[in-house]
Amino acid sequence: MPHPSRADFGRTTILHLAQPVEGGVARVVADLVRAQLVAGLRVEVGCPPGGELAERVAESGARVRGWPAVRQPGPALVREVWTAARLVRRSGCRLVHAHSAKAGLAARLAVRGRVPTVFQPHAWSFDAVEGRAAGLALTWERYGTRWAGRTLCVSESERRAGEAAGIAARWAVIHNGVDLDHFAPAAEQGPARATLPQLADVPPGAPVVVCVGRLCRQKGQDVLLRAWSAVRAAVPDARLVLVGDGPDRPQLARLAPPGVLFAGAASDVRPWLAAADLVVLPSRWEGMALAPLEAMATGRPVVLTDVSGARESLPPGHDAHCLVPPDDPRALATALTALLADAELRVRLGRQAQDHTRATRDVRRTAAAVHDLYQGLLRQDPLDAPHPETRKHTRR
Repeated sequence: MPHPSRADFGRTTILHLAQPVEGGVARVVADLVRAQLVAGLRVEVGCPPGGELAERVAESGARVRGWPAVRQPGPALVREVWTAARLVRRSGCRLVHAHSAKAGLAARLAVRGRVPTVFQPHAWSFDAVEGRAAGLALTWERYGTRWAGRTLCVSESERRAGEAAGIAARWAVIHNGVDLDHFAPAAEQGPARATLPQLADVPPGAPVVVCVGRLCRQKGQDVLLRAWSAVRAAVPDARLVLVGDGPDRPQLARLAPPGVLFAGAASDVRPWLAAADLVVLPSRWEGMALAPLEAMATGRPVVLTDVSGARESLPPGHDAHCLVPPDDPRALATALTALLADAELRVRLGRQAQDHTRATRDVRRTAAAVHDLYQGLLRQDPLDAPHPETRKHTRR
């Protein structure tokens, strides 16, 4: 394969393959595609039809190719692998970028190293399951890594977790970024709340905590609901809003104490971030969650669980106020209560979070680092000097 120069790299087709069509992974892929199109690359996306990802990618001008994949492994995998191989052939791509577990599985089996491949786990598959399923997922990741030119992690902690699990990958780390034009600094809460009918019954001045995420075990909303009774006991007029939808909604609705609002999925979360005094994400596992970065870019303080990517997301010194152990409702309630009781601290943390995120997490910087990663792979030069935002770790 000839080595592309910067001048002709833009004529190279990149195929992104992704199964999640909603939530953080979909937003990461859509933002990356848009930035790559602006940079002059030819980009196509294979994903299940419908949903946020296909819509946003089509709006940006990239070609969308239908890939009928489901989240869980099963009998459909054979068809998913065959369809992925067909998409690679039809696109004429010179590089495949597979996002999350299912696309990483299907793409690597379909391509098997014949086309340069980047696998981006967006959190490890073996963290999402237990027992025998976790063992099978880990065995696959250890084996499948041979067919990825780079395994791209969104945080150093995600890479370290993979390395500790025995995955001998050719690593790259590029932190997630935020569209800073889209997630501009937010206005005061009052006017924002007036635009949301769901908050019409919230008294003026009552604190509002917002959690943005798919309603599923990974995001830990059940832990948050177990913590909320203690928060309400200390701050009786506080309200909690869960923004998102997912398979756990019926169970969470049964678990919810007073003061909890289920807002459903939102195509635009900015009004909810603007209406929040505090944003919380009590995840059980992540790579580097996008929702807290978006919240901080708008100037809202966050409370996170200490999972992969959380410490790397926060500004220096925020750990003491904003970080709690996962699966610990008591610690979560303590952190939320302390911040709801101290308006000055919330404002200060929000401003610091805004400054830090806007200085370090611009999606254009992320896209530039990914661009450089692609160039190194297409030159077949693993020692190519990395972009300043990229760290490569090779373990043979």
